[in-house]
Amino acid sequence: MLDRTDYRIIEELRNNGRMTMKQLGEKVHLTGQATATRVLKLEETGVIEGYTIKVNEKQLGYSVHAFINIYTKSYNHGPYFSVLESEKEFVLNNYKISGDGCYLLECKFPSNEELDRFLTALNKCVNYKLSIVVAKQDV
Repeated sequence: MLDRTDYRIIEELRNNGRMTMKQLGEKVHLTGQATATRVLKLEETGVIEGYTIKVNEKQLGYSVHAFINIYTKSYNHGPYFSVLESEKEFVLNNYKISGDGCYLLECKFPSNEELDRFLTALNKCVNYKLSIVVAKQDV
């Protein structure tokens, strides 16, 4: 069972996963050792699954950010997954969804021409509805 301190630790690590246990402890009013013990417990119980980095895709040359609702044409989704595998450099996330569509694909592209090429390949095995991200709104 998680307590308020565990939730504060998780929130602080979401904001900065690179801080030391001492720095984290200061933010949640624990010693570095007590904080490290709690973080280890959160890792061992699977609450914390891992650590990652946040990348600015535009700085890497990917200026087009798209969400694509996927509508499969048959029960065999293999061809769709083959396209994703061959184009994985553009795929950020592939979510299996309920509601409108079968999958929600999140992608980034260096240009509209690459997006068009990707969509042409996709359209051979699935139908889709495209949404382009205009701006990210922080919450």
